[in-house]
Amino acid sequence: MKHAVLTPTAPIAMEPPPAPRPASLRNNFAWTFAGNVVYAACQWGMLVVLAKFGDAEMVGRFSLALSITAPIFLFAGLNTRALQASDAKRDFTFSDYYSLRLIMVSLGLLATFAWAGFGRLDAVMASVLILIGVAKGIESIADVCYGALQHQERMKPIAVSMILKGALSLAVLALGVMMSGLQAGAFGLAAAWGVLWLVYDLPQTADALERGVRETVRPRSDRRTLLRLFRLAFPLGIVLFLLSLTTSLPRFFVERERGYAELGVFVALSYLMIAGTTVVNALGQSATPRLARHFAHGERREFFSLLTKLLGIGAFLGLGGLAIAAVIGRPLLTLLYRPEYGEHVELFLWLMAAAALQYLGSFLGYAITAARIIAPQVWLFAAVCGATSIGCWLWTPIYGAIGAAWALLLAGVVQLVGSALLLTIASAPGGEA
Repeated sequence: MKHAVLTPTAPIAMEPPPAPRPASLRNNFAWTFAGNVVYAACQWGMLVVLAKFGDAEMVGRFSLALSITAPIFLFAGLNTRALQASDAKRDFTFSDYYSLRLIMVSLGLLATFAWAGFGRLDAVMASVLILIGVAKGIESIADVCYGALQHQERMKPIAVSMILKGALSLAVLALGVMMSGLQAGAFGLAAAWGVLWLVYDLPQTADALERGVRETVRPRSDRRTLLRLFRLAFPLGIVLFLLSLTTSLPRFFVERERGYAELGVFVALSYLMIAGTTVVNALGQSATPRLARHFAHGERREFFSLLTKLLGIGAFLGLGGLAIAAVIGRPLLTLLYRPEYGEHVELFLWLMAAAALQYLGSFLGYAITAARIIAPQVWLFAAVCGATSIGCWLWTPIYGAIGAAWALLLAGVVQLVGSALLLTIASAPGGEA
């Protein structure tokens, strides 16, 4: 009788779970839109809280802190999220983007502390600036997590994070302002954003990386790679700095010429542009990976077909905002804020006109970044920032906040024309911007 020979069985390798298929553009847009809507509504809600429970001066102080920190941390971020989302060939890893962002945010915090210490600010303004700076630094680090998720077209976790961040921000700011004042509210923002980054953003990113590109959430110290990424991203950092400075410059001029109160009114009305910006950003972020693939693969027809649809939506939003300002501007401002805000309908109209151009320019901006037209954007947005500076210098001393709105309108024209020109040159046969 023969006995069967038993041989040891080779161990079965455990395969990692398969990477999930990217969601459809429609599904990604729905989630991104929901996240942006809730977050924008909560941002506006924070402004309403300051206006209702404080005064225009408190709104002005809060807005000035944001206006100072925004250019600093947008430059520190180097817009690596856009590079992550459009990195169709995987030139860099998440660790590269993450490490560079940590270094740059550290420098941004040092710049903020220096401004608070040597910027001739009173004690309240200096403390608010430091707290908002810490909050913006945390937000900038979390943005790298968003970039990793966006690259895999997983917009749902980003949307959930934004919804949570918006709700927490509104709650802690309102509680802090009502109980103790603006400083307590700013501290609550920094604390809430830090907790959300640790307990939600990092775990979601780690899971996406393990299932997708088989990476981990760890920084790296490869200096050559980081230097190469810095050189690629540096022009985009300058672009974001100039873009943010374009938004901040009118606020600086209004505060200098007319004080915190008129600045509070200007910013409160400016925030109503967010409704359209929310849709623009949601669509632009969702479409960026697809635009990048179309352009990288030479699919020009598909690229411009998608871009044309985006521009049509931008035009619709811009005209809709102008119509609302013209028809129900006064009662809307009175309802949302206080009766004194309803006296500034003319300013509201000019701001909505500037917003209409901004929506179109933003869509073109997403397109030229997806097409990897990087360095020429520096010159474009230097021109945009220069036009804003000239407009503010000429008009704000005489016309106040309305003059600042005119400066934003001029900036929108320059951005729209310049972006269209860059994209046209790069898309021509043999063209290179």
